[in-house]
Parts: sequence; structure tokens; C-alpha cells
Amino acid sequence: MKRKLLSAVLSVAMVATLLVGCGSSAEAPAADTAGDTAAPAAEAGSEEAAAPAAEGENTLTVWCWDPAFNINAMKEAEKVYQKDHPDFALNVVETPWQDIQTKLTTAATSGQLDTLPDIFLMQDNAFQKNVISYPDAFSDLTSTGIDFSQFAPAKAAYSVVDGKNYGVPFDNGTVIACYRTDILEQAGFTVDDFTDITWSDYIEKGKVVLEKTGKPLLSCQAGESDVICMMLQSTGGSFFDAEGNPAMTGNDKLKAVMNVYAELVKTGVLVEVNDWDQYVGSLNNETVAGTINGCWIMASIQGAADQSGKWAVTNMPKLEGVDGATNYSNNGGSSWAVTSNCKNLELAADFLGSTFGGSTELYDNIISTGALATYLPAGDSEAYAEPNEFFSGDAVSKKITEFAGKTPSNNTGVYYYEARDAVAVAITNVVAGSDVDSELKVAQDTVSFAMGQ
Repeated sequence: MKRKLLSAVLSVAMVATLLVGCGSSAEAPAADTAGDTAAPAAEAGSEEAAAPAAEGENTLTVWCWDPAFNINAMKEAEKVYQKDHPDFALNVVETPWQDIQTKLTTAATSGQLDTLPDIFLMQDNAFQKNVISYPDAFSDLTSTGIDFSQFAPAKAAYSVVDGKNYGVPFDNGTVIACYRTDILEQAGFTVDDFTDITWSDYIEKGKVVLEKTGKPLLSCQAGESDVICMMLQSTGGSFFDAEGNPAMTGNDKLKAVMNVYAELVKTGVLVEVNDWDQYVGSLNNETVAGTINGCWIMASIQGAADQSGKWAVTNMPKLEGVDGATNYSNNGGSSWAVTSNCKNLELAADFLGSTFGGSTELYDNIISTGALATYLPAGDSEAYAEPNEFFSGDAVSKKITEFAGKTPSNNTGVYYYEARDAVAVAITNVVAGSDVDSELKVAQDTVSFAMGQ
């Protein structure tokens, strides 16, 4: 794989502007729990935004995006850490994700790593790609004292390369299934009837809901692969083998996922829409009876205030007859990276380990913004046990944290986004009547070509 890193570098540069939240595709402005909101161009391109690692002995410079979400979380972390370290300070520079990717690519390929900050936020699905492509830009955090075992294993795995930890997990992209309980009731069901079920159960019950209410159970964007990726990760499956080579042909898990998706569309249980706005509209306008997505989708659902108390949250369906199949997956999220330009690695690691990797108080403070933890002890706090009246009075934050701990890891590698795009084309053709095996062969050939194989 090393001899192919040049092509990987070029690939990263080409797709930098396409990498957006939650590991989901460019469709979702709410991705990464609404964390992909771009900063104003002037601010992002300012002299301050280009500032390298902080010179102050107890000051760290951080690049991240979204004032209401990621930046707020980092500033709350600063307050928590200052209780025991009053001289500590952060210089938080609002920088859109696309700009972080571009700046990282430029710094690494030009050898100007001193232009990087101490810490920056990295999309989970891009983490391994960047560490593998630009290993000299990242600090190894494995032996810094951060207890990575306290995070959901699948979440921590996103920032692990060759057994080493390069990131501190942050927000939660755990998949949830959300249902309109009043619509299910019209069809004779409750949310319990959709808990711990298989996709076969889901389709059969979905047919009943469609017949009795005229509403599909699920919607998603046509030509995208989010649902495919969520189903695949729920089995522990991947588009690649352990060596990072594309492994789509002969991939029984992926083939099973493709067949289930095609059946969902064929039966009308899933309706495909044209864009993100139509997707959110299908939820808010009562076009569908539910959705399956990263837990950040709750913010969009709650946009329809008049539907409070009519929604409920449970786990997703699992595939039958597939080794490793579970009712749990992930879609999106991000983690904190410490750059090799950090002049005080010990301080950066202690700060991140004491806050995002060690403070339930921090996660209690930011829960109001929708920032849910993958730091497992946070799920035991009183704040996480609070009922959410919008979602039928359920303690959904605690439930989602528990789901995160049961989610299988996902092997993303360097060419994850190319694979997603290729599979998106494949499933479109399969839904139109093409042969699954043939389409997976084309998808694999497409990714192999991108890799220069």
C-alpha cells in the first residue's frame, strides 16, 4: 500500500470539498449533528485562521467548525479544565471542515507542518484516510494516559491505524430508528413491535403500515449509500479487506445488504426522494412513518414542534443469516486529532483526556446542543437519564449511549468515500433491475482504478 500513497494524496486533494458530515454524503447539512455548518468565508480565510500551534506555554490552538455545536463543546471543555488548571487557555479558530481538510493536505504535501494548530476536529470517516496518507502530521496518543477503553469500541476504532490511537472520540453518530407512534398505532403496532427485529420483519410490518396508512416506513435520498453503509456496518462488514484492498465482489454481507435495499424499494416500504430538504420534509410533513439514521437526525425531527410526544426511538433492524449481524450501527461523528506541530503534547493529551475522555460534567453541559457522548460513563449521569418529552418521554440520550457500546467497528481505510460513491451507483442500477453481482464487480473495478491497482 505504501507505494500507492501518492495516488492517495491526490485522491484526498480531489475529494476534500466533498467530505462532509457524519460520514454521510454531501446531502446532509445537518451531518455530524449539524456540525458541518460552514464558517463565513472571510473568517475562515483570515490571518487568525491560518495561525499555527499556540506559542503560549499553557495555551492550545484548536481548529473546528460550528459555533453552536463543536466550538461550544470545546469552550465548555476549556471551562471544565480551567477548574484545576486556571492558567490554561484555548485559542479556538472557527474553521469549516472542508478548509481543515484542504489546509491539512497543503501542509502535509508541502512539508509545512508548522502551519497546523495543536488540535483539530476530524470527520470520523476521513480519519484513517488522513493518518495513512499523512502520517507525519499526527501525534500518536496511544501511550499518553488517555483511557480509550472508556469509549464505545466502534467509535474509537475510526481513529486507530496499525493499532495506534490518533484521535480522541467526540460526538455520537450512533444509528437510531425513529417511528411515529400514532401512525404505527393506526396499523396496529407499537414501537416495541419494531425493537430487536430483523429486516424481514421490518419489511413485512412495513407493508401493513403502508396498506393501512398509505405511508412508507422509511425515506432516503436516491443515488446515495447511507442506508447501505449503515446496514453493512451493523454486520461488522466493510467495502475493503484487512489490507485495504477493495472487497466488494464475493462480499456476502454487502450482497445481502444490496438485496434488502432493493426489496425495500420494490415493496414501497422505502421511498426515495431527490435531495436532503425533501428527506427532512418527509419527516416533518408526515409523509413517512419513521426514519433510520445517525442520532443527529433527532434535531431535524424536532423541527416539527407540533409532533412532540408522537415519536419514539429504538434500535435498527438486523440482517438475517449473516455472521456478526446486530441491531446497531453508526452514521457520522468526529474526533479530535493532535498534530505533530503541537509544542506541548503532554498538555494537549491531558486536556483532551481530562475532558472529552474523562468528564461526565462536560457531556452534561453540552447535551442541550444535541452533542451526545460516545464516552460510555456519560450514559450513567443524571442528565442522560432525563426523559425527552418529544420522544415519548424516553431517556433517549442514555439509550443512544448504550447503543453506541454495541456498534460493530467499521474498516474505512483510505478509499472509503470512493467506495461509497461506487456502491451508490451500483444500488441505483440494482434498483432499476441490474444484476447485483455484476454491479458489485463494476463498483470494485471503479475503486481499484481510483487506487491505481
